Amino acid sequence: MENGTIQSVAEQKREVRANMPRVIFMGTPDFAVGTLEALVQAGYEIVLAVTQPDKPQGRKQVLVAPPVKEKALELGIPVFQPKRVREPDSLRVLKDYEPELIVVAAFGQILPKELLDLPKYGCINVHASLLPKYRGAAPIQWAILNDDEVTGVTIQRMALGVDTGDIISKAEVKIAPKETGGMLFDRLAEVGARLCVETIPSIVDGTAVYTPQDESLATKVGMIKKQDGLIDFSRPAKAIECQVRGLNPWPSAYTSLAGKTLKLWEADVCEDAGMIDVNLASDGASIAAGTVVFMKKDSFGVQTGDGILVCREVQLEGKKRMSAGDFLRGNAIEVGTVLG
Repeated sequence: MENGTIQSVAEQKREVRANMPRVIFMGTPDFAVGTLEALVQAGYEIVLAVTQPDKPQGRKQVLVAPPVKEKALELGIPVFQPKRVREPDSLRVLKDYEPELIVVAAFGQILPKELLDLPKYGCINVHASLLPKYRGAAPIQWAILNDDEVTGVTIQRMALGVDTGDIISKAEVKIAPKETGGMLFDRLAEVGARLCVETIPSIVDGTAVYTPQDESLATKVGMIKKQDGLIDFSRPAKAIECQVRGLNPWPSAYTSLAGKTLKLWEADVCEDAGMIDVNLASDGASIAAGTVVFMKKDSFGVQTGDGILVCREVQLEGKKRMSAGDFLRGNAIEVGTVLG
């Protein structure tokens, strides 16, 4: 072939790089790490990783770096940790990096208009729900708490409202019957990373379709708090089973036994009243919610407002997680004991 009829490998790489925008990545928890890694693996130039400040943890209040900071430093990416990204000094830092695209994944701060308008291709967000459903914090946990069959990830163009921007792409994920919040978290992180990398080229070449959200379908959810794990046994067994799965690993679903916290890590629903111990069922009185109504070799059942919750894995305060069978063999609990 004559010289110049084909591109050299170096020329091809330069052309590819020319079509890839300079990216500032903004994220904080484990969920965001996969997207950062995927962008790097796809060849994008991540000029800066922005994440929340280190936070003190544990009794000794040791400062712990966010997962995104740890991964960015491992990848050789500069890190910026502003207390408030909207402050003038913070904005000046970000402007100096001249980003053409800002990618956000669970960053934890609201971006001001000045920052949203900064990059040539705008700011996009990797959100772990099928918007407009579950705008706000903790969409993964709420999908399980509400016993949804399907959830997913949305790539949206960011706007001033919380998760109100136009939808660019979506990917649905079916929730498995026994899936916990932690399991779904990991799966959606992987899906979000892949979808983000697949979506960016259409933004850059101008073929992306921006679909406004249907405000009539919007649902807002708040942050999960530790007290959200407290079990109310007057609720239906199915709702509590979703609570057990949705709040695993944090803050976990919990009750109390003899003045000590008892966490439930795995549970099932039983609607068969025939499982209730004959001594409780024969007295003719209604059984109070929270009452232990049967004990088996590997589980025990608790009366709820509707149905029986079968406890299969528990953790008593000061002890390790264990099967319900091991727990029953080492603790004085009997039919008629009331939890809570």
